[in-house]
Amino acid sequence: MNTAIDTRPKDEPTTYLNADYTVRSWLLTVDHKRIAILYLVSISIFFLVGAIFAGLIRLELLTPRGDLVQSDTYNKLFTMHGVVMIFFFLVPSIPAVLGNFLIPLMIGARDLAFPRINLLSWYIFMIGAGFALYAMITGGLDTGWTFYTPFSTSASTTNVIPAALGVFITGFSSILTGLNFIVTIHTMRAPGLTWMRLPLFVWAHYATSLIMILGTPVLAITILLVAVERGLHLGFFDPKLGGDPILFQHLFWFYSHPAVYIMILPGMGVISELVTAFSRKRVFGYAFIAVSSLMIAVLGFVVWGHHMFTSGQSVYVGMVFSFLSMAVAIPSAVKVFNWTATLYKGSVSWDSPMLYALGFIGLFTIGGLTGLFLATLGLDVHVHDTYFVVAHFHYVMVGGAIMAYLGGIHFWWPKITGRMYPEALAKVAGVIVFLGFNLTFFPQFIVGYLGMPRRYHVYPDEFQVLNVMSTAGATILGIGYLLPMLYLPWSLRFGERAIANPWGAAGLEWETASPPPTENFVRTPIVTAEAYDYETSVQFPPAPANGSMKEAAVG
Repeated sequence: MNTAIDTRPKDEPTTYLNADYTVRSWLLTVDHKRIAILYLVSISIFFLVGAIFAGLIRLELLTPRGDLVQSDTYNKLFTMHGVVMIFFFLVPSIPAVLGNFLIPLMIGARDLAFPRINLLSWYIFMIGAGFALYAMITGGLDTGWTFYTPFSTSASTTNVIPAALGVFITGFSSILTGLNFIVTIHTMRAPGLTWMRLPLFVWAHYATSLIMILGTPVLAITILLVAVERGLHLGFFDPKLGGDPILFQHLFWFYSHPAVYIMILPGMGVISELVTAFSRKRVFGYAFIAVSSLMIAVLGFVVWGHHMFTSGQSVYVGMVFSFLSMAVAIPSAVKVFNWTATLYKGSVSWDSPMLYALGFIGLFTIGGLTGLFLATLGLDVHVHDTYFVVAHFHYVMVGGAIMAYLGGIHFWWPKITGRMYPEALAKVAGVIVFLGFNLTFFPQFIVGYLGMPRRYHVYPDEFQVLNVMSTAGATILGIGYLLPMLYLPWSLRFGERAIANPWGAAGLEWETASPPPTENFVRTPIVTAEAYDYETSVQFPPAPANGSMKEAAVG
């Protein structure tokens, strides 16, 4: 017998948040919205952990002599920063939080196709994270987030096996999430919601899901082989045991370059939603943006060799990978061009999500253009394994993925929580993040071009000024990140109540209450127009006499 007491005010509608307050109801939920919240809390903790490691790295690099930590500790700091940020924050952030919450709402569905598998994905993620945390707490890891062999299989004395198992297990969470998204998008769209009427956020997640289910198994098996070779001394990658370390690089980068698109493609989907919503215009070249997401997903699988220009591979093979790597810039450029064209003559409003979107476009453009440098054989040899690579990677991943994540969180926060946040403070935070980011990472382009290698904890005195600038920028960036982590939780209690569509945006998710009811929509919507039509695009059938969702459903 359920003895829980309903503490809701009598006039408060039932939503997914207040339907049940017990811990059990959260830990055993199959509601996609609650599972998204579980991911939100989990990855926020990992973001904090990864940010602390980053702060220690920048403090160490304030001085050229390595005054804060020894070299072995520094190796562990940048390794654990990379492992945490990539596998436990950047990869799951937008798909697991915003994708989980929004995809069913955006396509007019009641939930994902496999709700229990969705909950299982979160538990698998947490088990993998537990192994990684164990590796960090009990001595750390020093291989770099790339786990390069034979160092990781034979030379390193740190916790390679538990960390590798953590990444291996977490991979299954990513595969199941991608599979769930694909089946949901194929089978559960509302009546009238054709493929060419889908929101671009959904298109981006569809392309991302393809990479997840095709690429992640390769990484999972590769990392598992590292653990097997280390534990059982079977020769896969170690030349002493008859293995080939270059084989590891091929397998690792076959996944890990597409993984960049797992991190950035969902962000591009977010930006498409923000640009159209705050321009009050239909996205320019909708079909091109949708198709470009699929092109990025396909081309992403054939560019891994540009990470190996210095590995001794054939010059002719390098030329092919160089050409293919430049080709992947085309669909990315299509998106940037179309976003810019959407802004042109639009009724642009400067709300905080839009500031993050503009920041994304600027930073991602710099990151993308410098990626062309690394795709060029001669230039890549010069800047390989220098801070130039670090700067490029962070402009794409931090300037791109995290800016999009923050923009998306601010945009859909009223829908997720039913509360508004202090807009002025959010704008200030957005500006601080943009300025702090550029001060942190732009000097790294210069110091890398001048020859400072990455992963060194001591360096020549001539590089100190640029490193001090970078550390000062990291401090500002940290303040910018800290602000939303303070005012967003604050808004849960003190923020104004949000209406269903506070931004006046187009999309099915804005047609339901904020926060949404457990069943998402009282009646299944019928889509009658193209995406982002700011006139009438959605109709709801008349409510049945008994209010039954099943009887009201159409199609």
